[in-house]
Amino acid sequence: MAVPTWAWFVTIGAFLAVIAFDFYLVARNPRDPSIRESTIWVVCYVGLAVLFGLGILMVSGPQYGGEFFAGWITEYSLSVDNLFIFVLIMSRFAVPREYRQKVLLIGIVLALILRGIFIALGAEAISRFDWMFYLFGAFLIYTAWKLIQHSDEDEEFKENRALKLVKRVLPTTDQYNGASLTSRVDGKRLFTPMLIVMVAIGSTDLLFALDSIPAIFGLTQEPYLVFTANAFALMGLRQLFFLIGGLLDRLVYLSKGLAFILAFIGLKLIFEAAHHHGVSWAPEIPILVSLGVIVGTLAITTVASLIKSRNDERAVATKAEKDGSATAADPVEPVDRIDPVDPVDEAREPSGSKPTV
Repeated sequence: MAVPTWAWFVTIGAFLAVIAFDFYLVARNPRDPSIRESTIWVVCYVGLAVLFGLGILMVSGPQYGGEFFAGWITEYSLSVDNLFIFVLIMSRFAVPREYRQKVLLIGIVLALILRGIFIALGAEAISRFDWMFYLFGAFLIYTAWKLIQHSDEDEEFKENRALKLVKRVLPTTDQYNGASLTSRVDGKRLFTPMLIVMVAIGSTDLLFALDSIPAIFGLTQEPYLVFTANAFALMGLRQLFFLIGGLLDRLVYLSKGLAFILAFIGLKLIFEAAHHHGVSWAPEIPILVSLGVIVGTLAITTVASLIKSRNDERAVATKAEKDGSATAADPVEPVDRIDPVDPVDEAREPSGSKPTV
């Protein structure tokens, strides 16, 4: 897939224009967006990604069109899993609700820049060293195994090295100053927690890229498709945070589904590398098969998660109802079984005093 230079400039310019418009909207009216507003924006971003994929399909054919859709759906799904950590970061630093949009937007822009650098390095490494496919495949399988092992544990946010370095080097204060990154305290210019949160989100998303970037390189080796799939997945993440923030706890099987997808892509990478090196038994997995596995896995895990969450809620409600009925049915102790007050002790009670409960 030969992508001319002007197409790269047009694509990057279009993404910058969308980001600038997003900044304008957030700066003009900082607030906690409604469900309706978030839904509209998520639908718009998903629609743009679908239209872009259809354009790739018509211009470059079904192979590259399928690679974009497979990569975008995978990156979007992994981004949804990242929202768990974003929620923890927002809670950890007690970010005011009206400024969460700005924090997410700047953090996502930082992540997009860092991912762009990472994609360029990954593409160069793959073009020079084809054995990198074995390394990427093994890493994805290992990541899937670790994800399954920790899928039932409560997630918690742990400060990474980049965040610790920023907090140690920069003079900071614990008080927010609106959406400002700095504040003057006792005549000194200090950084507010707003900067720390942005660094936390950007650097944390970069750590997630350690598995998401190899995953998409397992679906397509075209840098243009890798970049655009990542960009579309990240662009709608801010609105998605507010849309499904309350539904994240219901997606109990999402981690298991993502683990299966990562393991599948890891095996696909290893098989394709082995096939390229002349191993006859190693199959080539068509992109349409990969796309079907990804979409099918996400659909099954989502439906199963919602069913389990609904059954758990019913079980809790039934248990609470039974406990309430049992409490109401408990017999009241008869009055004649209450020990009578000793008249001697009663006489010792000072007048006007209240009995001890």
